[in-house]
Amino acid sequence: MQTVIIGSGNVAYHLAKAFTQNNIPLKQVFGRNKEDLKKISEELNISYSTKSLSDADLYIICVSDQSVENVSKLITKKDCLVSHTSGSLPKEILIGEYRKSSFYPLQTFSKSKQLDYSKIPFFIETEIDEDQKLLTDLASRISENVMKSDHEKRKYIHLTAVFACNFVNHLFSRAKEISDAQEIPFDYFLPLIDETVKKIHEIEPKSAQTGPAVRNDTRVLELHEQLLKDESLEIYKTMNHSIKKMYDLD
Repeated sequence: MQTVIIGSGNVAYHLAKAFTQNNIPLKQVFGRNKEDLKKISEELNISYSTKSLSDADLYIICVSDQSVENVSKLITKKDCLVSHTSGSLPKEILIGEYRKSSFYPLQTFSKSKQLDYSKIPFFIETEIDEDQKLLTDLASRISENVMKSDHEKRKYIHLTAVFACNFVNHLFSRAKEISDAQEIPFDYFLPLIDETVKKIHEIEPKSAQTGPAVRNDTRVLELHEQLLKDESLEIYKTMNHSIKKMYDLD
């Protein structure tokens, strides 16, 4: 099966790398950013282009959600399968007379961070059973965790991921602002962060909750509020209110 990946960002890079590491041939990586495409091409030994989209059986679109619809219009071939990798978009966002699908890897991607692709869940949605099997078999060559998922379910998967990943990372950034302001090396907090994440592999997150809010320690909560201002103060109040409400302490 001839496959082309469209895009040059984090998802495109890691998907291309996952294919290469698992001996899945890629015909081309295609996109607008010549510099990024060239880096992918040189590292993974894959042909690239910014002008001419190769003929293929499968096109995987790895671009921002805002760009998926317009990029999908570049594919004029009818007898092919096209997938996007978005967690929030329906497969119907793809504009063309080809077969439409979703090939969603549930992970946060950064080009500088190596990943164990076998642990990344893939969620597959297609129009016909034959394509479901095709993409499931393809994803199974990369990952141990492959599931069928319609758009309605995938929306909630993506929403959960935003809470579990994007929001948590934002809190890390806010925490680092506080430690930097007091000239406390943020590295000192990494063992705490690591243990927090390790703990929920064994304990339900709700049961693992610690801190002044779940203890309803008003004195500490008020002290912390005096040390904060602006967005950090609002985040602190909102988070503590949510924790108290979850444990019926509010």
